[in-house]
Amino acid sequence: MIWKTRRGHLDLSRRARVMGILNVTPDSFSDGGHHAELARALAHARQMIAEGAEIIDIGGESTRPGALPVSAEEEIERTGPVVAALRAEWDGLISIDTSKAAVARAALAAGADIVNDVSGLRQDPVLAEVCAASGCGVIVMHRLGEPRTMQVQPQYAEVVAEVRGFFMERLASLTAVGIAADALCFDPGIGFGKSLEHNLTLLRRLEDLEVCGRPLMLGVSRKSFIGQTLGISDPVRRESPTVAISAFARQHNVRLHRVHDVGPNLQALRMIEALLGDG
Repeated sequence: MIWKTRRGHLDLSRRARVMGILNVTPDSFSDGGHHAELARALAHARQMIAEGAEIIDIGGESTRPGALPVSAEEEIERTGPVVAALRAEWDGLISIDTSKAAVARAALAAGADIVNDVSGLRQDPVLAEVCAASGCGVIVMHRLGEPRTMQVQPQYAEVVAEVRGFFMERLASLTAVGIAADALCFDPGIGFGKSLEHNLTLLRRLEDLEVCGRPLMLGVSRKSFIGQTLGISDPVRRESPTVAISAFARQHNVRLHRVHDVGPNLQALRMIEALLGDG
């Protein structure tokens, strides 16, 4: 299982990799405002890298339920300096979390290697062309609706079949416009237009979501469905359940994990791999 990025090919055949979340936003659900200043953002990135993150995902627009959009210019102001400064001191993989072609183009010019789009490259029709031209890695997420309304009674006939069908359609459409198949990975979008039962069903059936051998990215870190399940209102207190889900997902072939707390999740993944004989 190989994932192609601008910085080479990432071999996922044996070891899972951790993507550290770096939100440079004032309003993200768990850490909004904590890393909005450049110095604080870099300090947090360094901490996650020291704990073992191989990818840092930088986002300048909150995609939490109910979030309002921001302009491309504001997103670039927030993310561009962080991407450039991190690239100047680190040779690892940098991801830009955006649905806008202009933001992705600016981040790629500043040194990003991956585009992570919660809209699955559907919101901005130019974004697929930007990704194809750059040769970057691409994370295609499933989302029902848009952030402002996506959690208002989401409905599916069969959630696993519909999410997998979306992945198959995106694979065909995006390779048709020039994105290499091995540059794609897919994210089921836990918490993005899904009820609690939809989320739990997708997690129970992760292996049924695989498409043409492409890797899955899982982003469950501190999300509200954990709070709903366990009665934990404070997102920071949802870390132990996040680690449990990461370990479970690795047993079911998920090799990319997007998390806030890198160290505990990476330790869980390596322990599971030792037990599976994949260490």
